[in-house]
Amino acid sequence: MREFSVPPLVIVPPETNITDLVLRQAAKPSNPALFSRLDSAGAWRDVSATDFLADVQALAKGLMASGVGAGDRVGIMSRTRYEWALVDFAIWFAGAVSVPVYETSSPSQVAWNLGDSGAVAAFGEAAHHEDIIRQAATSEGLTALQHVWQLEGSGLDAVREAGQDVSDADLEARRSTAQLSDVATLIYTSGTTGRPKGCELTHGNFVELSDNALALLGDVVNEQAKTIMFLPLAHVFARFISVLAVAAGATVAHTPDIKNLLADLQSYQPTFILAVPRVFEKVYNSALTKAEDGGKGAIFHKATETAIAFSKARQAGHVGLGLKLKHTVFDKLVYGKLRAAMGGNVAHAVSGGGPLGERLGHFFQGIGLQILEGYGLTETTAPISVNTPALIKIGSVGKPLPGNSVKIAEDGEILAKGVCVMRGYYQREDLMADTFADDWFRTGDIGRLDENGFLWITGRKKEIIVTAGGKNVVPALLEDQIRADALVSQVLVVGDNRPFIGALVTLDPEALPGWLQRHGLPATTTPDEAVESPVVKAAVQDLITQANASVSQAESIKSFRIVASDFTEASGHLTPSMKVKRAQVMKDFESVIEEMYGAPRV
Repeated sequence: MREFSVPPLVIVPPETNITDLVLRQAAKPSNPALFSRLDSAGAWRDVSATDFLADVQALAKGLMASGVGAGDRVGIMSRTRYEWALVDFAIWFAGAVSVPVYETSSPSQVAWNLGDSGAVAAFGEAAHHEDIIRQAATSEGLTALQHVWQLEGSGLDAVREAGQDVSDADLEARRSTAQLSDVATLIYTSGTTGRPKGCELTHGNFVELSDNALALLGDVVNEQAKTIMFLPLAHVFARFISVLAVAAGATVAHTPDIKNLLADLQSYQPTFILAVPRVFEKVYNSALTKAEDGGKGAIFHKATETAIAFSKARQAGHVGLGLKLKHTVFDKLVYGKLRAAMGGNVAHAVSGGGPLGERLGHFFQGIGLQILEGYGLTETTAPISVNTPALIKIGSVGKPLPGNSVKIAEDGEILAKGVCVMRGYYQREDLMADTFADDWFRTGDIGRLDENGFLWITGRKKEIIVTAGGKNVVPALLEDQIRADALVSQVLVVGDNRPFIGALVTLDPEALPGWLQRHGLPATTTPDEAVESPVVKAAVQDLITQANASVSQAESIKSFRIVASDFTEASGHLTPSMKVKRAQVMKDFESVIEEMYGAPRV
């Protein structure tokens, strides 16, 4: 199949904008809790739709009184927290456009986002964020930036007080200014190369996509559902789910520090979560490592294979009695404990931002946590397609959501069209010809559609490696398999214009001490020592050999090097959405790569 379209299930009036979603919930007799916050005693306290609306309106009036006009851009630089969503909606109520900035951004990155967008004001989470924003404004001469407020302390109170004289009528006139076709936010692509581009996502992108997604995901996201947000709200994935939850009347909590995630999951007990694949890999690998450290590795491995077999059998339509009995035993021994660690009530998880892998998908499905893997980009407001509880094929990224279409180009590139696709790049008309082909958005990814319209991702077009012998290699096919092991943190397959395929591998610093002990090596072994260890090298070689079995001889990894330093966002080698910056890694580890290709192959 080359093309598959799903007509919209919900038609949204053109005069609608995102603020109508809050009004929709506040008008309900049930007055659902839209958010939940930790109080000073460590208890979760709900924020009703009407209370949220009142505070949003007060802040919006303050923005208007401070000179923020309709269509003006306002930056938000903060970790994921309740106030992020609060000011985001306040900006929309004031008729303005929000510009997210990752809280880990450098002054030059902040200056680019706020300067390119022409932001007139910005919110920073704490004093050091405000300092970075002001430093960026001074160094780059951002004369348009008139206000910088803090989310912490008394910053928001000052905004509220500023708007006390703005009438309800003036606010309503401003709130209703934007329509579906108007820009709601400029999200700058974090990108793996070059200057970020501002994606113009409209009110229609969020509202139409949310309402149509809920037509299929209503059993997961509804007034009784609750989730805890820990991914950065500056990223489109978390941002869309945040709006989707308001559209559904679901309750959203936030945890700004992932170190507190486990405790917050257990105290808040969400019914669904969202995460990138690396989070699910970490959950699995941490559980495996704990089991092996406790001498129960064999039981965990058997439980894993049973969960996978159970999920595959159920997907095929028949689970044998023997498998059911084994699954019941392991549910008491292993699966129930894993679910309890995530709060005990999580039934669904939404995964995006990269491929999860069929094995992990079946494992989590088999333990009672259904992962709904989806696919999208910043330019598509996150999901183009997603698996749903009723329509799921593990390993795929589902069918297009209602209102969206997918087409596979002659060269295998995935093209998208529909309510999800952005209006364009801000002030970059020159990019439109390369970005769109006859109204179809070029995703830059390659994939296929099966006979039922499910989309399968096979790689990234720009990342395809062409060896010196002319063989096309998709690195993700190898990288995902090797990275799934607890010992490994990151993998980068290389070989463009080279005689063979090679790989750089980093070790997981959290899993390494326990792994070393189980393999007869001192837990105090440093990363520099570990990369030279014959035992570690042999283990990585085994993982590579297993991955090589899934590809042809010409595509297989012939040589590898383990590097002592991990690829992280702080090191500049990962984007905030945990994607490897291939060009940066290859530049920084050029000497290692050259040595690998210059050394005789064993």
